[in-house]
Amino acid sequence: MRQVIVYPGEDQYWIAECPSLPGCISQGATREEAITNIREAIQVYIAVLEEDKLAVPSEYM
Repeated sequence: MRQVIVYPGEDQYWIAECPSLPGCISQGATREEAITNIREAIQVYIAVLEEDKLAVPSEYM
């Protein structure tokens, strides 16, 4: 499980980001939607790294 930071954005959307995966950011109309979206973003991010045979950053910073 990776740490995720969720906070309200200026545009009434919720922002979710995963600090251990640089640039892995998502959003949603609700906090719950942002969490669902960042989970998917994390899965895709890691899958692309593995497909490209690149190192997956550690969960712990």
